[in-house]
Amino acid sequence: MLISALPTNRKLYGASIGTTRLAHTALLSQAAPQGVGGWRWRGGQYSRPNEKSRRSRSMRVQYAVRIELQNVKDDVRASSGYEAEDSGLYMGFDFGTSGARLMVINEKGKICADGKRIYPVVPEAEWAPMWKDTLFSLIQSLPAEVLSRVVAVSLDGTSSTTMIVDRKTGEPVTRPVLYNESRSQALPSLEAIAPANHTVLSATSTLCKLVAWWMEGGSEQEKDVVMMHQADWLLSLLHGKLGITDYNNALKVGYDPETEEYPEWLKAQPYASLLPQVKEPGALIGHVARDIASTFGLREDCKVFTGTTDSIAAFLAARVTEPGEAVTSLGSSLALKLLSTSRVDDARFGIYSHRLGDKWLVGGASNTGGAVLRQLFTNEQLKELSSQIDPSQPSPLDYYPLPKVGERFPEADPRKEPRLSPRPGSDVEFLHGILESIARIEGRGYKALDELGATPLKLVKTAGGGAQNVVWQKIRERVLGVPVSASEQTEAAYGAALLALYGLRGWVPSAEESLLSSSP
Repeated sequence: MLISALPTNRKLYGASIGTTRLAHTALLSQAAPQGVGGWRWRGGQYSRPNEKSRRSRSMRVQYAVRIELQNVKDDVRASSGYEAEDSGLYMGFDFGTSGARLMVINEKGKICADGKRIYPVVPEAEWAPMWKDTLFSLIQSLPAEVLSRVVAVSLDGTSSTTMIVDRKTGEPVTRPVLYNESRSQALPSLEAIAPANHTVLSATSTLCKLVAWWMEGGSEQEKDVVMMHQADWLLSLLHGKLGITDYNNALKVGYDPETEEYPEWLKAQPYASLLPQVKEPGALIGHVARDIASTFGLREDCKVFTGTTDSIAAFLAARVTEPGEAVTSLGSSLALKLLSTSRVDDARFGIYSHRLGDKWLVGGASNTGGAVLRQLFTNEQLKELSSQIDPSQPSPLDYYPLPKVGERFPEADPRKEPRLSPRPGSDVEFLHGILESIARIEGRGYKALDELGATPLKLVKTAGGGAQNVVWQKIRERVLGVPVSASEQTEAAYGAALLALYGLRGWVPSAEESLLSSSP
């Protein structure tokens, strides 16, 4: 069946053509609902009146939706053993920094449908309505045949993106404060009450943002509002309950996932009444609200489960399960996440541990990474030069590649200078030296986690753009001394869908099972 998914219409188009594996991609210009933020669709563009200049400011928004149905009924019946009408699908959303994505999987972890939307550029005050519109339009983009089979939903959002909302209506009372926004004016207050090197002692922590809002007059609204994270609020639009979060998102507001409660020093503060109730990621919150089910064609018994952060969802997507296994994200920066039996936290280096069941996900991030490579080489150059490198031979060059001054992990030095000299005459040798040096920094990072008490490294999966460079993978494998491979799945939305599956079934399929179920 060939299906074209239109965001404003769930009607199915096409005809059966006798195959079980077909995909249809539609690139659509999607209008926001009338009245949302004052934006209007005119001539293929969004425009919003400028009252002062009477000139319109416009932008083009591309809404890409990709729907892939692979004989869904047969897949589910074959993978679960249930009758098709008795089995279900699992939907996960990822709300990232520049856009949102959804994935729908079956019980074997096979992707049955996915879609994405790039955020339009809107004023800060309209971020929350824009996220809401994005969530609903992504749901509406799915065919009715898929929506009617969804039995569980979960969602991830950016860590530390903080919202203050009305306790009764759920409407934001101020604009969201994003994950990377600093509120350093609140740090002295927190340093006076929190233990040394605690996770909240960062200017970008959720608690810093809450305290800054409180200090700026928020205390006058104490009885009327509750603090929520981006993921919490978006999920509440589906189930209708406010003030519920998960302990991954709650970590940077001060929640202790080991004792499963807020610490006494935090509960004693006057703003403690604003803190949300905390559940385990993948815990049942309730069913989708009746009006949501009716509007979008979802089942009334579709369950909504607590979510997580975007980085944790991406880790879940990699299907790492054993202590000592890790995921390195080679994007603009270098992020390390190691599954450990021991908890490690040290705010000096930006190291903190998320709880994953009875284990801990220990993480740290360096400023080195792909951003440096982008400053020096094009994609074509990287591909061509990499093919000429012998990954079995160490590079004698010793660099510390940074896009600008400052490093955070494995050494915390805000004044650390980038080091990319001497530069040899050969670009192949130069690139070899950079790739090898980043691999050495990665190795020092995992060694630092080990020295702080984390489980020793034994395997690395790779996510991000750097995962595609096979030569670099071989260099890293030699430097790290453990097997290194690319993750089969790297999309956080896939991890969110797995979380929904785990919440309902109590288990997730292995990577091998998912790969087998994807075979024609």
